[in-house]
This record gives sequence, C-alpha cells and structure tokens, in this order.
Amino acid sequence: MATDIKRIADGLTDQFRGLNGVHPGQWPLAPRVLCGIGVALGVAVLGYFGYWQGQFEEQEAGAAQEQRLRDEYRLKTAQAINLEALTAQKAQVDQYVVRLEKQLPSKAEMAALLSDINQAGLGRGLRFELFKPGQVVARDYYAELPIDIKVTGNYHDLGAFAGDMANLPRIVTLNNMELVTNKDGGLTLNAVAKTFRYLDQEEVAAQKKAAAEKKKGAKK
Repeated sequence: MATDIKRIADGLTDQFRGLNGVHPGQWPLAPRVLCGIGVALGVAVLGYFGYWQGQFEEQEAGAAQEQRLRDEYRLKTAQAINLEALTAQKAQVDQYVVRLEKQLPSKAEMAALLSDINQAGLGRGLRFELFKPGQVVARDYYAELPIDIKVTGNYHDLGAFAGDMANLPRIVTLNNMELVTNKDGGLTLNAVAKTFRYLDQEEVAAQKKAAAEKKKGAKK
C-alpha cells in the first residue's frame, strides 16, 4: 500500500518537472488541472473585489432602505388607522388645557385674587402679621407670583385656611410651610403662597425675544 502511494506521488511529481519553456497546452494533466484551478480562483477573487463586492454592498443598502421604508409604511398606516382616535384625544386635551387656563387669572385680575387670599384668612379669624407679594417670576407662558405670609390662629382655623386656598377658583399653592407654637398656645403659620397668571401678549413677545437673544448669544 505504501509502495503504491509512493509510486503515485512520484508520478505526480514527475509531471511538474521540465515544464519551463513548454507550452501550457502540452503540460501533463496534473499541472494543467492545478493551473486551471489557480486561474479560476484568481478570476473569482478579482471579480469579487473588482465588481461583485460593489454589487453586494448595493444590495445590502437596498435591503436596508427597503426595511426602513417598510417600517415607515407600518408606522404611517397605524397613524392613519388611529387618526380619528388621535383627533378625539387631542380635542380632549385641548378642553383640559382650556379648563386649566381658566384657573389662571389675567394681569388685571391679580389684585382681586390677592384680596380673596386675604379675605380667606380673615374669614377664618386669622390674624395676618405678614402679607407681602414678592417679585413676579416670568415663565414661558405664565407668570408666578410668590407671596410671603405669616398668619396666627388656632390649629383648626389654620387647617381650614389651607383648605380654602385649595378650593379657590384660581390656582394657589402653599409652599415652605412652617408652624410655630406661640407663648399663648396659639400657632403661627409661615409660608409662601404661590399664584399664577397669564402673560399678556407683550410679555409673551418679550419672553420669546429674550429666549431668542439668549440662544443667539450661546451660538457665538
């Protein structure tokens, strides 16, 4: 067996001897087959890097674009199907916003609101030792007015006063509340009441202008 293998190997080796100067068409079978395989591999490699690679990349890009378009189609189809429900939901949100906006007084109504807060405390028998509106803080579409208050009375009256603040037709919040016991057994409430109002058109325009200038300055 080993002798037969050696004889075959020697025969193949002999076919590769003396090929210099001989036309490839006259080579023995083994060199011609090996040369053909090499040429085929070379053509395949050159064809891949010279032509097919670009075709594969183009095909992959097209497949990715197709998937992206399919996803966009599904999304837009879902939006179209739910358009009526989304429209109804937007109408509900708009109504809710309108109800909230009605709880914000205008600039002209702020004096009346401050009077309501004061009257709520007096109506509960509380004594105001401090009622000081602070500096108005302008936000994007509304203004916030903090009011430092200090009222004295008994526990139940102070609790009722806090409840009255929550039940006012306009939005009023009590912040930074602190209860202090007095020498006579009464209580003093220190707090910051915050109320909110609309910005008028001039104030909104000023806010937008300031925001634009700030954004422009940040880009420099």
